Amino acid sequence: MVKSDNFVSVCLCARLLLYLKNIEGGSAMSNLKTSFPFCHRARLSVYLHTDHHIFCNMTYIELNIPVSDPVQSEIVVATLSDFPFESFSEEGTTLKAYIPKEQLIDCKSEADAALENLGIQGATYIEIEPQNWNALWESNFTPVEVEGTCTIRAPFSPPPQQGLDIVIMPKMSFGTGHHDTTYLMTAALMERDLTGKRGLDMGSGTGILSIVAVKRGAIHVDAVDIDEWAYENCIENCTANAVSDSITPILGDASAITTDNGYDFILANINRNILLNDMPRYAALLASGGELLMSGILKNDADSINRKAFAEGLTVTDVRTRNDWVLVCCCKSEGPARK
Repeated sequence: MVKSDNFVSVCLCARLLLYLKNIEGGSAMSNLKTSFPFCHRARLSVYLHTDHHIFCNMTYIELNIPVSDPVQSEIVVATLSDFPFESFSEEGTTLKAYIPKEQLIDCKSEADAALENLGIQGATYIEIEPQNWNALWESNFTPVEVEGTCTIRAPFSPPPQQGLDIVIMPKMSFGTGHHDTTYLMTAALMERDLTGKRGLDMGSGTGILSIVAVKRGAIHVDAVDIDEWAYENCIENCTANAVSDSITPILGDASAITTDNGYDFILANINRNILLNDMPRYAALLASGGELLMSGILKNDADSINRKAFAEGLTVTDVRTRNDWVLVCCCKSEGPARK
C-alpha cells in the first residue's frame, strides 16, 4: 500500500470547496487551480463526524484515470459522481478519484463499465494507507497572524499571547485567513474603529469577518451566505467567539436583505462576477458616508470593479494587493449615482 500525498492535499483543501464552487466560471478559478488540487465536485461531508472531526483510519482507494484534456476530465467527473466517489483532483494528464474501499466493492464493475463507455483505458486502482486524517489535518492547519494584531486559529491551537483572538472551525466553509483575500479583509477591519456601527457581510462563509467586525466594536452584523454548510458553520463560530448576540446569520443572497436601514459598512469577499452583479444592491443598502470593502478579485479585475463602483456613486478610497489578489475599499458619498 502507498500513501497518496495528493489525497492529503484534497482533505486539507476541503475548506476551499465553497469558494471554488462560488467562483467557478469566474477569472479567479484559473488562479486557484494553480495553487490547490482541483476538487471539482466532492461529497466531503463524509469526512466529517458530527463533532467536526475527519474520520480516522479509513481505507481509501485512489482511481488514477488518464485524460486527454480538461473537457474529457469534466465528463469523467460528471460520470463518476453518480457513484460513491467522494472527491476528485487533477494532476497533469491524470484525474484522481477517491472512494472508501468498502464502497468500491459494490460499484467497481459498474464504474469500470462507465469508463469503458467513455473510451477510457488504462485506469488503475491504488489502495491508500489508512491513517488518522484528522490528526494530519490538524497538524497542517496552522494559525494565521494578521499584521501582528489578530490571530485566526482553530479550536485545537493555543490562544495568542496578545492581539485579537479569533477561533474558527472551517469545516466546509471558506474563511480561515489562510487565503490572501480573507487576510486582506481582516487586516483592513483591524485598522478601523467600528464602535457602534452596523454592518453586512456578504458571502460570509465561516463568519470570520463578521466576528472580527464585532470584536472591533460593531454592534451588529448580518452575515449572509447562500450555502447551508456556511450558514450552520457561521452559527457555530459565532458561539465559539461569544458574539452570537451581535451577529445574525442569514441563508440566501443579496435579495435576502430586507432591511430599510442603511449599513455603516458592507463586507463582500466573493468574486468579480457576483460583485459586479450585486454592487447596485450594496450601494443602495449602504448609508451615506458608509464603507464598502470588496475582495475575492484578481489584479486584472480591479479596473472593472473600480468602474462599477464609480457608476454606483461610490468613491474608491484604497486599493491593496497581496500576491495576485486585490482589496478595493469604497465610500458612499452624498448625491445621486453617477452614470
